[in-house]
Amino acid sequence: MVEAVFNFFSALGSEFALFMISMIPLIELRGAIIFASAINFPWYKALPICIIANMLPVPFLLIFGMKIVKYLKTTKLFGSFFTKYEEKLHAKSEEVEKYGFFALTVFVGIPLPATGAWSGSLVATILQFDFKKGLLSIFLGVCIAAVIMTLACYGAFGFLRLFI
Repeated sequence: MVEAVFNFFSALGSEFALFMISMIPLIELRGAIIFASAINFPWYKALPICIIANMLPVPFLLIFGMKIVKYLKTTKLFGSFFTKYEEKLHAKSEEVEKYGFFALTVFVGIPLPATGAWSGSLVATILQFDFKKGLLSIFLGVCIAAVIMTLACYGAFGFLRLFI
């Protein structure tokens, strides 16, 4: 199964595959950099493609996110999840207001499952972050995650080879 998915994306062309993988929720840039490393795609070409593609949906999610969340709360499949998620976020809203920008940046920047730009946009939307602050915070988090994943996938020495 994994091989079939790998072959599908490889057939699309490396740049296009990286671009598309970076926009998939929950996989995002983290998975795209792993894919780039697996196909021996140069990290310095992969990084800007993955960052741009990962950030592309973010402004739209920040603008239309609440409408999407309100709709999903009315569905049987996602209703209880989004209701509980929103309640949990509002319960921690004092902490978020205190550390908001920094906390959102770290949340998006730590390359763990469900902590990427899509999730960060959802958090920023539900907690009604200022659009510009939310966008900048998510962008910085995506850049941090990109560097961490690049170092992890290509190795610190492989990353530094370009500069030596």
